[in-house]
Amino acid sequence: MADSHPTEQQATTGTDDAVVVARGVTRRYGEGDTAVYALREVDVDIHRGQLTAVMGPSGSGKSTLMHCLAGLDTPTAGSVRFDGVEITELDDDDLTHLRRERIGFVFQFFNLLPMLDARENIELPLAIAGKEPEKAWFDEVIGASHLGDRLSHRPAELSGGQQQRAAIARALMSQPTVVFADEPTGNLDRAGSAEILDLLRRSVTDSGQTIVMVTHDPYVAAIADRILFLEDGRVVRELTTCTEDAIIGVMKELTAT
Repeated sequence: MADSHPTEQQATTGTDDAVVVARGVTRRYGEGDTAVYALREVDVDIHRGQLTAVMGPSGSGKSTLMHCLAGLDTPTAGSVRFDGVEITELDDDDLTHLRRERIGFVFQFFNLLPMLDARENIELPLAIAGKEPEKAWFDEVIGASHLGDRLSHRPAELSGGQQQRAAIARALMSQPTVVFADEPTGNLDRAGSAEILDLLRRSVTDSGQTIVMVTHDPYVAAIADRILFLEDGRVVRELTTCTEDAIIGVMKELTAT
């Protein structure tokens, strides 16, 4: 790992290992004097096979940035290229197809369907696409998720940590290019959080998955390879030695300004 001191962001051109490249991304809500800027000319590269965390004070633009990178929201200005595809120029059908085929999502509230068991929830995106899971990959994901003995249980019969592990397994099952996770441990206690962080970290280290994770928690962000810090809609710092102490130090600086 590089220097333990956080550095100011430097805009770069897209690198060979950058799977998502954002340039000049601005997201404005409203017009004229009432306009509110959630993002202001953000330049970001998301590197393949890494876990990138996005942090910052409340209202700094963390979730908006993730939504723009994942094609869930459209920037007011700027460019977002996802694995070579300019997603800001896609129509709704093509964007839906790209999200279904190449992007996985994990949210704070699990979003499991209560009438389906764990297996059915995990296989749901593939079922919607008319596909069957690859057995070897299914076995690998379920093994990593430690859900083998819970597949016939419905969400109400699972703990919070088990529900979120099922949600992550669902996101991984289609072998997406990138998984976007928005506060994936926000509804869990520390024990449940530890289960999720272990699964996310191993999916990167063992399987080469690319993950972008929004979090406010230094304990959670410490598993990342790299952390981007937002303030007032701009990426203002980057950290590549992701210890809790270093993260807390940057957060204190940002909240003090």
